[in-house]
Amino acid sequence: MRVPLSWLADHVEQLPTSADEVGEAFVRVGLELEEIHPLPEVTGPLVVGRVLEIEELAGLKKPIRWCQVEDGSGAGGGSRGVICGARNFAVGDLVVLALPGAVLPGGFAISARKTYGHVSDGMIASARELGIGSDHTGIIVLPPGTAEPGEDARPLLGLDDPVIELNVTPDRGYCFAVRGLARELGAALEREFTDPAWLVDVPAARGDAWPVTIEDPVGCRRFVARRVTDVDPGAPTPWWMQRRLLAAGVRPISLVVDVTNYVMLELGQPLHAFDAQRVAGGIVVRRARPGETVTTLDDVTRALDPDDMLITDDTGPIGLAAVMGGASTEISGTTTDVLLEGANWDPPTVARMARRHKLPSEAAKRFERAVDPQLPPVAVERAAQLLVEHGGGTIAAGRTDAGAAPELAAVTMAADEPDRVAGVAYPEGATVRRLVQIGCDVSGSAELTVTPPSWRPDLVRPADLVEEVLRLEGLGAIPSVLPPAPPGRGLTASQLRRRAVSRALAEAGYVEVLPFPFVGPASWDGLGLPANDVRRRTVSVLNPLDADRAELATTLLPGLLDTLVRNRARGAVDVALYHVGQVVLPHAAPVPMPDPDVSRRPSEAEIAQIDASLPAQPAHVAVVLAGDRERRGWWGAGRPAGWADAIQAARLVGAAAGVELRVTAAELPPWHPGRCAALRVGDWVIGHAGELHPKVVEALGLPPRTCAMELDLDAIPLLDARPAPVVSPYPPIGVDVAVVAPIEVSAAELAEALTDGGGPLLEDVRLFDVYVGDQVGPGKRSLAFTLRFRAPDRTLTSEEANAARDAAVAVAAQRHSAALRG
Repeated sequence: MRVPLSWLADHVEQLPTSADEVGEAFVRVGLELEEIHPLPEVTGPLVVGRVLEIEELAGLKKPIRWCQVEDGSGAGGGSRGVICGARNFAVGDLVVLALPGAVLPGGFAISARKTYGHVSDGMIASARELGIGSDHTGIIVLPPGTAEPGEDARPLLGLDDPVIELNVTPDRGYCFAVRGLARELGAALEREFTDPAWLVDVPAARGDAWPVTIEDPVGCRRFVARRVTDVDPGAPTPWWMQRRLLAAGVRPISLVVDVTNYVMLELGQPLHAFDAQRVAGGIVVRRARPGETVTTLDDVTRALDPDDMLITDDTGPIGLAAVMGGASTEISGTTTDVLLEGANWDPPTVARMARRHKLPSEAAKRFERAVDPQLPPVAVERAAQLLVEHGGGTIAAGRTDAGAAPELAAVTMAADEPDRVAGVAYPEGATVRRLVQIGCDVSGSAELTVTPPSWRPDLVRPADLVEEVLRLEGLGAIPSVLPPAPPGRGLTASQLRRRAVSRALAEAGYVEVLPFPFVGPASWDGLGLPANDVRRRTVSVLNPLDADRAELATTLLPGLLDTLVRNRARGAVDVALYHVGQVVLPHAAPVPMPDPDVSRRPSEAEIAQIDASLPAQPAHVAVVLAGDRERRGWWGAGRPAGWADAIQAARLVGAAAGVELRVTAAELPPWHPGRCAALRVGDWVIGHAGELHPKVVEALGLPPRTCAMELDLDAIPLLDARPAPVVSPYPPIGVDVAVVAPIEVSAAELAEALTDGGGPLLEDVRLFDVYVGDQVGPGKRSLAFTLRFRAPDRTLTSEEANAARDAAVAVAAQRHSAALRG
């Protein structure tokens, strides 16, 4: 919202002349100051001129005029020749003339120079050239009688009138007008404020100005119409009005249109003017019907939605309510009979219409933030009086006022509530004084009954009123005291475990990433998941960021693999990534989500149903590896990442979580069926690790042998007290054993049997060789392990170590028919 300082001064007594001081006052009461537009830098002679003669120059590529302009110099008035390319003026018009020696904004110096065969002794200026507007379609034409030739044009143009631009937030819709801004400024500066709406005399009127029927009172709460006849279609807009419109960023068009725009900026009530002679029959305000269209003022024919609010006559739609008028009843250069309309529309309906039709008009911007429902008769009367004053019109008898303004409910609040909330002892009476300043009707002493003004429908609870008092008293006056933090108990066990897991993976060389958390059908197809895979059963998002990925992930692998592909595409060859995050698992029999009444706290049963309806959201941890796990260098060749690295990452997670994972063979997409391991806590499967299936690797464009691991971190039981490791000061004894077992027995199963049989002295079991051949016989293989034994309180003897070894081999033989290799 742009507003010149002089316009605010009309309604705030003793307004400071400093724009910076006014801008600071706006900021103090919570408004966002966008910019204080500097005064246009115009120096040198700038006068009013009258066009005496116009000669059209022929034979040129563009229309050029040679004009004789009276500049008021000399006894006879004086004139000078000026070249001009604009076409919007005629002989006798008053224009703004920059004489040689003048310097316009941007350092544009004016001098007498020869062009198009004539010496142009000055320049006829446009609004943009003078820095008072953005219009460059023509030069400034002043209405007759505005000034005399030769008079200084600076005061006339308002070149000494700074413009303040504010960013009006959605909760301050009433500030989209001088009326609202001046009220805020008066409160900020403690100056007397005069409401421009109070200055409009709204006389009683008998009968209707035009028959109006409101079929949808929800979409249209009130509709006021007033008719003005015998308006002079050629009457110019007075210059003071044009100047204020230009300062506000609105291009002057014609008297009728300019008047409606001026009243909107002054009072905040958007108006629309119809050519009454082109309106057929009574007006009906209703929703659109299937198949209806309307051609708006921008000559675009728009298909209508049943949710659209329309203004219609006997011929059909003549306006898209609150957004843009219709072309069929547009004000033209011959219009003399004007029907003025001021209405109050439902904000959500207007917001949907403006976005649906991509028409963010000035009217829609105000209506979607709520407009004072008491304003329509005042604004319509103000516009009608201006048309009478400047257009010679006559206000016809009658005023239509259909519908009614909704009444705002009173709010009860303790008088010291703002003091209690802010922790500040405000002066006695400050609360009442501030609420009255914003337009509230206040009664009571200790307990206040506050009726909000019609332009503040956002004041519905005591907290809203407290906010108004606090911001007007000054938010800077509220002490910034940090409350003492309660001692608390630190991080929860789950949080500590998550941090430990993340730290362990980072220390092992993995890089943490935050992948995109949503998936789609293509994500599952890329992983090669069958159609009946439970992981395809997801929760959909109603307003997705990406329409192709509109589901919450049930596994971390799609997002993590996408990140891996992106890093590979950007030149990262050897990559090891990890992510710890939640997945969303819908229940087999979902409980419907309740819709509790927002006017009260949900009941315990409703809270329980809300909790039951939410899907499970366990924390998972996943890693992906591609390229070399150990890089090549001067020390030798690198080692490519393999399935064992993925399993080792799982073991790291288990160790950080305080458990030892069991690893068994498994088959699960997207892993390679022969190189996939199930990760278990006891007998419970909590995840999988291994090498990805070749088809998945090929589909994603990843290098061969790419590996991945994912496990359910929440499925690992939390330990109340993790035992401290016992460090023995005595030396270990290493014993190598080679056992022959059926080939279907996995190394992990044998290692587990050896561990169970080795007893408390066995410290570690490590596989170092696998042999398959004639020496062990068909269907069998030899696996060589190193067993490390150590006692916590003494040095072990060879006999003790050998006895423990034999016990370990005995358990392997019992469970898996294994035997020591001879």
